[in-house]
Order: sequence, then C-alpha cells, then structure tokens
Amino acid sequence: MKVIDREELSELVRRFQGEGKTIVFTNGCFDLLHVGHVRYLQEAKELGDLLIVGLNSDKSVSRLKGKNRPLIPEAERAEILAALECVDFVTIFDEDTPGKLILLIKPDWVVKGGDYKPGELPEAKLVEQFGGKIKTLSFVPNHSTSNLIDALSSR
Repeated sequence: MKVIDREELSELVRRFQGEGKTIVFTNGCFDLLHVGHVRYLQEAKELGDLLIVGLNSDKSVSRLKGKNRPLIPEAERAEILAALECVDFVTIFDEDTPGKLILLIKPDWVVKGGDYKPGELPEAKLVEQFGGKIKTLSFVPNHSTSNLIDALSSR
C-alpha cells in the first residue's frame, strides 16, 4: 500500500536511505488533481529514487483554504495521488506546514511548485539544518485548483 502513516514512512525512509536511495519530498492539498499537479509530480520524481507526498488533511486544508474546502475528502485525495506511477508513498499530515514531517524523514530534496520561491518556504531553514536541498519546479500557468473552482462556479 502506498498510503501509509508517518511512523511506517519513517521506518521505510531509513531503510531506503541506508541503501543509498535519494528521497524527494513534496506536499500540498491536491484538492482537485489537474495537469499542473501531474507534471509537477513527474518532474519531482526525476530528482530521486523515491517520491513521497505529504498530503494536507481535511482539517488542515480547511484552515488553509477556507471552510468550503477541501472538495474531495483526504482518503480519496490520497488514493488518487497513490495511483500515479511517479508517486511512491503518500502520508497525511494534520499540521498547516509539513515541518514536523520533513524533520522526521529528512529527505534529500524538498520540492515545491514554481509559484513558490525557496526563500519563502517556512520549512527552508529546517531543510538546511540536516543538509537537504530545496528546489522549485516548473509552474504550469492557468492550472490551479482555485482557477478550476472559479471556472466551475462561473458556469
């Protein structure tokens, strides 16, 4: 199963790191999966051997995006992400930022979409503490969950 809790993830990551595997981590709400997400996740996977996605829980998404979000429950969002070939593991986290999760697994790479700048990420200092690297990836213009929701609402 690709959707696992953080304790199991921690054990697996330690084993893979012991084998010299490169661990890539990203996170997000992934409320309505779209081509921008898919391209971003495929690009993230190219940086290493394993791609781990930290998925914001329903409570976390509501705090970050508003009371009408998420549109899709966390278990379904996790299942959809896990179905992607480029995603190796998905774990759900309840915090607003993935800092605790990042410190737990200490990935080689932490990646975010091109709509972020590395210095803007609250977890940047954490990643530097254990020698990890941060990278922003390509951004697909006009492909965002908010844009999709707005377009659907206006129809």
